[in-house]
Amino acid sequence: MIILGIDPGLANTGWGVVEHVGSRFRCIAYGCITTSPGEPLPKRLSAIHEQLRAVIARYAPQASAVESVYFGTNAKTAFATGQARGVAVLATADAGLALGEYGPGEIKMAVVGSGSADKGQVQYMVRTILGLDGDPEPDHAADALAAAICHAHSRIARGRSELGRV
Repeated sequence: MIILGIDPGLANTGWGVVEHVGSRFRCIAYGCITTSPGEPLPKRLSAIHEQLRAVIARYAPQASAVESVYFGTNAKTAFATGQARGVAVLATADAGLALGEYGPGEIKMAVVGSGSADKGQVQYMVRTILGLDGDPEPDHAADALAAAICHAHSRIARGRSELGRV
């Protein structure tokens, strides 16, 4: 299965495409969509949407995973991230992709084994799991790859629980 992971953000939206077969993972591609704070909001959101649609068209994922918004203490940042996340969800819906939504702690737990892992630990484990020569950069792309890996692990867990009900 080919999975598109998305780490939404208004300034930086990371994306990563991972192939998952059996217990093996392979990185197909990753990157980051960057928008300028000087641009009007509609133009920034449109750029995120268009570029994600181009990624979807190019790599033809069968599923997608997006990181949910972490509110924290900055409502303004959370609101901007939520808008970018909405555009990302729309791009996946336009393509008819199944969508998994995961919190930051859930993604870290799936990739690192600790929900409180730092960015460096996530980058290291993503590099290790995908067999990359170096840490995926920027960290937004690493987070997107981690979301895709989390989705694959979630699919495995769901499959096991469904098998247990037979």
